[in-house]
Amino acid sequence: MLDDPIKYGLLAALAIALVVAAVTDLKSRRIANWLNAAIAIGAPFFWIASGLSFWPEIAAQIGIAVATFAVLSVLFAIKAMGGGDVKLLTALALWISPALYLKLIIMMALLGGVLTLVFGGWNVMRRNKNRLTIPYGVAISAAGLWVLGTFYMPAAAMAGVGQ
Repeated sequence: MLDDPIKYGLLAALAIALVVAAVTDLKSRRIANWLNAAIAIGAPFFWIASGLSFWPEIAAQIGIAVATFAVLSVLFAIKAMGGGDVKLLTALALWISPALYLKLIIMMALLGGVLTLVFGGWNVMRRNKNRLTIPYGVAISAAGLWVLGTFYMPAAAMAGVGQ
């Protein structure tokens, strides 16, 4: 699947950006706009390096990202999700093929549930009366890294995991 070093480099850059997003969200509960923009801007380079056709492959990527943004904007409006998380998952949707995107969402939800339990337990143990905030960028990033490692990296592709 990945026979081009440019694709490896782009995927490595995405992985680094996801780690940075997770760390900054964990530390400050914010994901910088420049980081989300860089992830989104990198996607077309990945499409070109991967040889995706405009129709239907790139159009599907854009469609998934637009749908993601629309749904998550509602969650943001009701204060159920942070703006940086909305932008991060939307930018990530531009990279992940539609066939794998549902797997990413499921893994993100599972990791987000674990994260919520851990932070909720920590809040209770500390007897913190403040509103619980979950750094959901950690779950988004971890799920993205899982998809990259499982389905996009050469060892996974050679083993036929992503097919």
